[in-house]
Amino acid sequence: MPITIPQGLPAREILEEEQIFIMDEGRAKGQDIRPLNILILNLMPQKEKTETHLLRLLGNTPLQVNITLLKTVTHQSKNTSHIHLEQFYSTFSEIKQKKFDGMIITGAPIELLSFEEVDYWEELKEIMDWTKTNVTSTLHICWGAQAALYHHFNINKFELPEKCFGVFDHDVENWSENLLRGFDDTFVAPHSRHTDISLEELKNHSKVKVLAASPQAGAFIMSANEGKQIMITGHLEYEATTLAEEYERDRAKGLPIAIPNHYYPNDDPTKAPKNKWRSHAHLLFSNWLNYYVYQETPYEWD
Repeated sequence: MPITIPQGLPAREILEEEQIFIMDEGRAKGQDIRPLNILILNLMPQKEKTETHLLRLLGNTPLQVNITLLKTVTHQSKNTSHIHLEQFYSTFSEIKQKKFDGMIITGAPIELLSFEEVDYWEELKEIMDWTKTNVTSTLHICWGAQAALYHHFNINKFELPEKCFGVFDHDVENWSENLLRGFDDTFVAPHSRHTDISLEELKNHSKVKVLAASPQAGAFIMSANEGKQIMITGHLEYEATTLAEEYERDRAKGLPIAIPNHYYPNDDPTKAPKNKWRSHAHLLFSNWLNYYVYQETPYEWD
């Protein structure tokens, strides 16, 4: 089944070229089916890239999915045009009376700030509290995962001596969760962050389950409240070239940045990296939509 996104969204053309089934809003309304309504709070600076990353995965499942994009009002994006945001994004005040089957809260490149220093932290806290009653399951990515762990469970992040940057092996820690159905015992996933969460603290927490972790990159996938909150510290949604773009960007700025671990063939930046995590990315999003959203959400919220 298709994904329904706003007409004119730049990601649309890319997804159509990749044969992702996209349906116009008019045709979607004519189908006798209850679509899943998914809200995406996009905190990334290059919002159009993140839209494409996430919509690619949400659109490749048997379920019909309607997408609503959400922006903050207490922070103005400097890297995405005002026209794009006005045309395709809603504010929290415009959607807070609605119910959503699922929500995604993305990461943001602000991890070296304390949470209280983030200019939209109070707004984000209100949104995260709202998800407890208005969203069936919320998926938090990277900094969004750290924010959820801090706000909901009082688990704070800490700064790493050097950036966790590259593609790392991960082991499944808990096979009882449907989120990891079909996963290999060991799988790879990209990370790009300067901070981490204590794996020991997570494993000792009474309300958080560690589902997958890496010997090098630490905790990766966590679940709480029977899957109502899912936290992922890495970026399964990334394209093959995303880490390369971040590496070249930081080099151009003169920042101290090492070659991403286990990423380029033979650690040679002149060689094109390969996407070795794509199948698990699709599997995770498909499992989330099926087992934690579709199977759990009421047919009629009211």
